[in-house]
Amino acid sequence: MNKKGQVTIFIIIGIVLVSIVATFFLFRSGILPSIGGEAEKNPNAFLQSCLQDKIMDGVKLISIHGGDIEPQLLSIPFKFEANSEPMNISYLCYTSNYYLLCNPQQAMLISHIEEELHNYISEDVADCFNRLGASLEKGGFEADLSYRSFEVNMNDGKIIIPIDAGIVLTKTEETKKYENFSFIIPSKIYDLAFVAQEIVNAESTNGEFKIDDLTAYPQLVNKNTANEEFNYNLAYAEFDINKLKTTDSAVVYKIKHIDSKEEFYFAVRGSVIKPGWF
Repeated sequence: MNKKGQVTIFIIIGIVLVSIVATFFLFRSGILPSIGGEAEKNPNAFLQSCLQDKIMDGVKLISIHGGDIEPQLLSIPFKFEANSEPMNISYLCYTSNYYLLCNPQQAMLISHIEEELHNYISEDVADCFNRLGASLEKGGFEADLSYRSFEVNMNDGKIIIPIDAGIVLTKTEETKKYENFSFIIPSKIYDLAFVAQEIVNAESTNGEFKIDDLTAYPQLVNKNTANEEFNYNLAYAEFDINKLKTTDSAVVYKIKHIDSKEEFYFAVRGSVIKPGWF
């Protein structure tokens, strides 16, 4: 065999060895929780893998509708240039009267979003827990499941899903118990909602939002980035904010987290001047 052929064989062997080592570490880290016996080793990773897409779908719906999976009460149809159809966006601050300040519609916006997301994924959490049990039984265990409830807790940069449940596994004479599962989904929905709440507070007390009202992140604000009144593009360390006028004197806010690209939309109507007075 010539030297060129030997080099080719060594390269192939090297690739195979790297693949084997990479696969080994993937299994150890729980990145592939639905394969083989990984559900037993890392049930939290299994549940996260099962629920992550559904959770992020819920976050997206909530974000584009102003805090609701689907707006039920006060909302406005609004069409962004990038969209082919208008979407319904909830009012977070509203009055039907002229000249008056708007009234906040969700006093506890973050808690409301947590509740909306909880309701959206409720059936899926129970289903994924049952799938976890089925995966464990497939591994040769007898699984006794006790699912009770779960929570959705949003915090800075993350969504935490604690699950009140237990599993007792029996195999021959060996018994294993798992209690109180929990996993984290990275998301900026909490941060976006916090800024939205700050804007609503300013609109409902001052009749107008200004960049100085963003007290949540005073150290991050670049006060030289404000443009004309109804075309904000307040670019600072974390967010872009656009304030868009509608045809009926309402305002739609679009908040974008710069790094994650996540967005949050909501509507405001307040301090409206009656047509023809000026």
